[in-house]
Amino acid sequence: MAKFVEEFKEFALKGNVMDMAVGVIIGGAFGKIVTSFVSDILMPPLGVLLGGVDFTDLKIVMKDGVPAQLDAAGNEIAAAIEPVTWNYGAFIQNVVDFLIIALCIFFMIKGIAKLTSLRKKKDAEDAAAAEPPAPSNEEVLLTEIRDLLKDKK
Repeated sequence: MAKFVEEFKEFALKGNVMDMAVGVIIGGAFGKIVTSFVSDILMPPLGVLLGGVDFTDLKIVMKDGVPAQLDAAGNEIAAAIEPVTWNYGAFIQNVVDFLIIALCIFFMIKGIAKLTSLRKKKDAEDAAAAEPPAPSNEEVLLTEIRDLLKDKK
Protein backbone atom coordinates (compact mmCIF):
# COMPACT_ATOMS: atom_id res chain seq x y z
CA MET A 1 0.00 0.00 0.00
CA ALA A 2 2.86 2.37 0.82
CA LYS A 3 4.34 1.81 -2.65
CA PHE A 4 0.99 2.64 -4.25
CA VAL A 5 0.75 5.90 -2.27
CA GLU A 6 4.33 6.79 -3.22
CA GLU A 7 3.68 6.09 -6.92
CA PHE A 8 0.47 8.12 -6.82
CA LYS A 9 2.23 11.05 -5.13
CA GLU A 10 4.98 10.94 -7.77
CA PHE A 11 2.36 10.87 -10.56
CA ALA A 12 0.20 13.63 -9.08
CA LEU A 13 3.10 15.99 -8.50
CA LYS A 14 4.56 15.70 -11.99
CA GLY A 15 4.56 18.93 -13.94
CA ASN A 16 2.26 17.70 -16.70
CA VAL A 17 -0.50 16.67 -14.30
CA MET A 18 -0.34 19.97 -12.44
CA ASP A 19 -0.34 21.90 -15.74
CA MET A 20 -3.36 19.93 -16.90
CA ALA A 21 -5.20 20.61 -13.63
CA VAL A 22 -4.54 24.34 -13.95
CA GLY A 23 -5.70 24.20 -17.59
CA VAL A 24 -8.95 22.46 -16.65
CA ILE A 25 -9.69 25.00 -13.91
CA ILE A 26 -8.94 27.97 -16.16
CA GLY A 27 -10.90 26.34 -19.00
CA GLY A 28 -13.95 25.96 -16.76
CA ALA A 29 -13.78 29.60 -15.73
CA PHE A 30 -13.24 30.64 -19.36
CA GLY A 31 -16.27 28.57 -20.38
CA LYS A 32 -18.42 30.45 -17.88
CA ILE A 33 -17.18 33.77 -19.24
CA VAL A 34 -17.94 32.75 -22.82
CA THR A 35 -21.37 31.42 -21.85
CA SER A 36 -22.17 34.71 -20.13
CA PHE A 37 -20.83 36.66 -23.12
CA VAL A 38 -23.02 34.71 -25.54
CA SER A 39 -26.21 34.62 -23.47
CA ASP A 40 -25.98 38.10 -21.91
CA ILE A 41 -24.12 40.21 -24.48
CA LEU A 42 -24.27 38.62 -27.94
CA MET A 43 -27.69 36.95 -28.16
CA PRO A 44 -29.96 39.77 -26.88
CA PRO A 45 -29.00 42.23 -29.67
CA LEU A 46 -29.15 39.39 -32.19
CA GLY A 47 -32.62 38.55 -30.92
CA VAL A 48 -33.69 42.19 -31.25
CA LEU A 49 -32.38 42.25 -34.83
CA LEU A 50 -34.46 39.15 -35.56
CA GLY A 51 -37.65 40.73 -34.25
CA GLY A 52 -37.41 40.50 -30.47
CA VAL A 53 -36.68 36.77 -30.31
CA ASP A 54 -35.13 35.29 -27.15
CA PHE A 55 -33.15 32.31 -28.39
CA THR A 56 -33.62 30.34 -25.18
CA ASP A 57 -37.39 30.49 -25.75
CA LEU A 58 -37.26 29.09 -29.28
CA LYS A 59 -38.86 25.66 -29.28
CA ILE A 60 -41.25 23.41 -31.10
CA VAL A 61 -44.07 21.91 -29.02
CA MET A 62 -44.28 18.23 -29.91
CA LYS A 63 -47.04 17.39 -27.45
CA ASP A 64 -49.17 19.91 -25.59
CA GLY A 65 -49.19 19.91 -21.83
CA VAL A 66 -52.27 19.27 -19.71
CA PRO A 67 -53.17 21.67 -16.90
CA ALA A 68 -53.85 20.35 -13.43
CA GLN A 69 -57.45 19.23 -12.87
CA LEU A 70 -59.19 20.62 -9.82
CA ASP A 71 -62.42 19.58 -8.17
CA ALA A 72 -65.14 22.01 -7.12
CA ALA A 73 -63.40 22.66 -3.78
CA GLY A 74 -60.15 23.61 -5.56
CA ASN A 75 -58.25 20.45 -4.64
CA GLU A 76 -55.97 19.01 -7.26
CA ILE A 77 -57.28 15.66 -8.51
CA ALA A 78 -54.86 15.22 -11.44
CA ALA A 79 -51.39 16.67 -11.68
CA ALA A 80 -50.39 18.93 -14.54
CA ILE A 81 -48.42 17.36 -17.39
CA GLU A 82 -45.64 19.49 -18.86
CA PRO A 83 -45.58 19.88 -22.64
CA VAL A 84 -42.98 17.93 -24.61
CA THR A 85 -40.82 20.45 -26.45
CA TRP A 86 -37.87 20.48 -28.81
CA ASN A 87 -35.68 23.34 -27.51
CA TYR A 88 -33.66 24.26 -30.59
CA GLY A 89 -33.00 27.81 -29.32
CA ALA A 90 -30.90 26.51 -26.43
CA PHE A 91 -29.04 24.34 -28.94
CA ILE A 92 -28.30 27.38 -31.14
CA GLN A 93 -26.98 29.22 -28.10
CA ASN A 94 -24.72 26.29 -27.17
CA VAL A 95 -23.40 26.09 -30.74
CA VAL A 96 -22.51 29.79 -30.62
CA ASP A 97 -20.79 29.19 -27.24
CA PHE A 98 -18.76 26.36 -28.78
CA LEU A 99 -17.78 28.38 -31.85
CA ILE A 100 -16.54 31.29 -29.74
CA ILE A 101 -14.53 28.97 -27.46
CA ALA A 102 -13.09 27.14 -30.49
CA LEU A 103 -12.16 30.46 -32.11
CA CYS A 104 -10.43 31.66 -28.93
CA ILE A 105 -8.51 28.40 -28.61
CA PHE A 106 -7.54 28.59 -32.30
CA PHE A 107 -6.11 32.09 -31.84
CA MET A 108 -4.34 31.07 -28.64
CA ILE A 109 -2.70 28.04 -30.29
CA LYS A 110 -1.81 30.11 -33.35
CA GLY A 111 -0.17 32.72 -31.09
CA ILE A 112 1.77 30.10 -29.18
CA ALA A 113 2.95 28.52 -32.43
CA LYS A 114 4.10 31.94 -33.68
CA LEU A 115 5.99 32.63 -30.46
CA THR A 116 7.57 29.17 -30.61
CA SER A 117 8.68 29.66 -34.22
CA LEU A 118 10.14 33.09 -33.36
CA ARG A 119 12.03 31.56 -30.45
CA LYS A 120 13.37 28.72 -32.61
CA LYS A 121 14.42 31.23 -35.25
CA LYS A 122 16.21 33.35 -32.63
CA ASP A 123 17.92 30.26 -31.17
CA ALA A 124 19.07 29.24 -34.67
CA GLU A 125 20.44 32.73 -35.31
CA ASP A 126 22.21 32.70 -31.95
CA ALA A 127 23.71 29.30 -32.71
CA ALA A 128 24.89 30.48 -36.15
CA ALA A 129 26.36 33.66 -34.68
CA ALA A 130 28.20 31.80 -31.96
CA GLU A 131 31.87 31.25 -32.69
CA PRO A 132 32.83 27.79 -33.76
CA PRO A 133 33.84 25.48 -30.95
CA ALA A 134 37.51 25.29 -30.04
CA PRO A 135 39.30 22.29 -31.52
CA SER A 136 39.54 19.25 -29.31
CA ASN A 137 42.84 18.17 -27.77
CA GLU A 138 43.18 15.44 -30.37
CA GLU A 139 42.76 17.93 -33.21
CA VAL A 140 45.38 20.23 -31.67
CA LEU A 141 47.85 17.35 -31.31
CA LEU A 142 47.23 16.16 -34.86
CA THR A 143 47.74 19.69 -36.18
CA GLU A 144 51.07 19.94 -34.29
CA ILE A 145 52.18 16.59 -35.66
CA ARG A 146 51.26 17.68 -39.18
CA ASP A 147 53.19 20.91 -38.79
CA LEU A 148 56.24 19.06 -37.42
CA LEU A 149 56.17 16.65 -40.36
CA LYS A 150 56.02 19.58 -42.82
CA ASP A 151 59.05 21.21 -41.16
CA LYS A 152 61.14 18.03 -41.55
CA LYS A 153 60.67 17.90 -45.33
